Amino acid sequence: MVRTVNEPMADVRDMVMAHTMMRREFRLLPQLVREVEAGDVGRAGVVADHADKVCLVLHLHHEGEDEVVWPRLLERGGERTAAIVPTMEEQHHGIDAALTEVTGLLAGWRTTARDGEALAAALEVLLDRLLEHMALEEKEILPLAEEYITAAEWAGLGEHGMANSPKKDLPLAFGMVMYEGDPAVIKAVLSHAPLVPRLIMPLLAPRLYASHAKRVYGTPTPPRVGA
Repeated sequence: MVRTVNEPMADVRDMVMAHTMMRREFRLLPQLVREVEAGDVGRAGVVADHADKVCLVLHLHHEGEDEVVWPRLLERGGERTAAIVPTMEEQHHGIDAALTEVTGLLAGWRTTARDGEALAAALEVLLDRLLEHMALEEKEILPLAEEYITAAEWAGLGEHGMANSPKKDLPLAFGMVMYEGDPAVIKAVLSHAPLVPRLIMPLLAPRLYASHAKRVYGTPTPPRVGA
């Protein structure tokens, strides 16, 4: 890697914040599914819409890592990264398989509200794999990213997610992250945004998530990971 003098390196706190959001939302999903009464397709549609949103966030997050993070770490980190990146890639394959199972079951359950237990069980498999992966990533990968990936390169993760997400869902997704996010990290992330989103998002995104959570969970303040 050729660096300019004093080129800033990755600030990985935003990934920890994103992981917190995914831990919360995926932990709550199995019970949400189990609470839907058989045949209640209206409620199933609400839960399925939410599940689709968080599944897309997860898919794009890992797709961004595949494109931005792993190649650079393998190129620059020598033996240190060669020892861990293949494990990360293997875990991604396992998560992708579980995610495919979940999204396939979601499509049928959404329209019938039947066999919710199969979907809930598939969500639990996905959760187990995701929790294992994120814990290892935070322990092993993030310190390496701070050393080998520049801030400009790291920003590509967020850019990939935004470019491939429905634009109407971006404020809600940011509200999901803000719900348990460190205010200092949120401010740092927004500092790179254009002026209007930088001013509006801190007000709009939490309101959108509160409204969404009320519809999905029955409360604007669902259980937090740290609670």
